[in-house]
Amino acid sequence: MKYAELEEILLGFSDSTLSFPFDEKTAVFKVAKKMFALVGLEWDPLGINLKCDPDDAQILRSQFDAIIPGYHMSKDHWNTVILDGSLEPDLVKKLIEDSYILVVKSMSKKEQIRLGVI
Repeated sequence: MKYAELEEILLGFSDSTLSFPFDEKTAVFKVAKKMFALVGLEWDPLGINLKCDPDDAQILRSQFDAIIPGYHMSKDHWNTVILDGSLEPDLVKKLIEDSYILVVKSMSKKEQIRLGVI
């Protein structure tokens, strides 16, 4: 998966925004000012950090070599997904969606309704 396709998926979610708060090499995707994805633009191969339920994070890491503990993130709540072609694109999209939903569910009900999640 190339960065352009990844960016299109990430910005396709309600209220999703892209910023570069750390440096010009690290794309941060947020929903309502809360990060749900981080992409290292210079990583080779390309990788994305995604929020994940701690139990699911462990299971995914045990099933897929391309899913590892979150690089420079909380290892309990974040996974790094290495986009080396070994993962099905549908799985990557599902992991992105799960990250977005996990962050949105931590918001108030009012905010969730505004985003059209509930």
